Amino acid sequence: MPRRIARSPASTARGGARAGSGPLNPARISVVPGGTRHLDPTQLAKLEREFRSWSEAASRPDIRASRRRILLIFLLIRYTGARLNEVLALDLRKHIDVPERVVSYGSASSADNCRGRKVQISAELMSEIQAAVDDPVCGAEGGSVLRVDPGHVRRKFYERSVACGFAQDLGSPNAIRRARAVELMQSNMPLPAVQRLLGHSTPNLTASLVEFSDEDIHQVTRHFMERESRRKTSARNTFFGKIRAIRKGDIQSQVELATVGGDAVTTIITNNSLERLGLKRGSLVVAEVKAPWVTVLKAQTRPLCSAENLFLGTVTQVRRGKLTTEFIVRIQDGTELCSLVTEESRRKLNVEKNDRVWVLFNSFAVILHVD
Repeated sequence: MPRRIARSPASTARGGARAGSGPLNPARISVVPGGTRHLDPTQLAKLEREFRSWSEAASRPDIRASRRRILLIFLLIRYTGARLNEVLALDLRKHIDVPERVVSYGSASSADNCRGRKVQISAELMSEIQAAVDDPVCGAEGGSVLRVDPGHVRRKFYERSVACGFAQDLGSPNAIRRARAVELMQSNMPLPAVQRLLGHSTPNLTASLVEFSDEDIHQVTRHFMERESRRKTSARNTFFGKIRAIRKGDIQSQVELATVGGDAVTTIITNNSLERLGLKRGSLVVAEVKAPWVTVLKAQTRPLCSAENLFLGTVTQVRRGKLTTEFIVRIQDGTELCSLVTEESRRKLNVEKNDRVWVLFNSFAVILHVD
């Protein structure tokens, strides 16, 4: 279905690897403490290239097929955040929905406190899975092509990490799973969606008093995976949520979202856009705000202002340019918001890294998307 977009009246007129201070561990990934070691996205890409070069370097067909199995195991962990035992238990003919591009992982042990789940994958990864199944050597094993000794898999992962110049432990299956979680959160996938994708329980899904079903979270994940492949949007700040309330006026309507992270985002759109998008209470939507429309304010208490959208967060990055400065602020649920200000404004704000600040934007700056 083509993407439909609603811009607020003001937006139409304009034309337009580290995280906070919470725990991160295999049982529950939330946010990333400063001392946690993990590969960043650039390093993950380098490791992937190393796996691919290694898998194609073998001259014998049987060795090449064996290496492609290891590559496929790496790709599934790298892009779905699955545990090694989950990937090795996959039957590629039974647990892969090719038309929907979904991998179904079964329930893990009760000690892991996780359950069966479905994970969206890209068209590129789906093509590689199909190629493995269709390969004359690999395909002879049917859907059980990934049934490989876990000790052997770990050794090959360690070898490829060292070949890249990384520490051996950073190439372990669990470390790659952790790095994927960090990558997703730093790209603004909501923390509860990341937790659900990795197979964790997500009690904070009910924090906003709006229920998000498995299908809702699946839609959020699918949207993110497609956006990750396209990389076409220029809006840096993204919220996924359900419509909690609509207050309709004579020309415009105020729409309030309850985000997956438990926050509220308010926007103003025209009644025509409301009807064109078919918006109603309970609809799942994406709200985006461009960085120049986001304001950062350093204050000890909640400021009195006319902006309807106001979040408290911590400055994680300050990137200074000749004309403008970019602030990256992480709010309570782990979402990172970007604000662009002029260099003159930066001097007046006196905001530095690790400062607690308020991030605000008005309802007319919010763009709604419906897939």
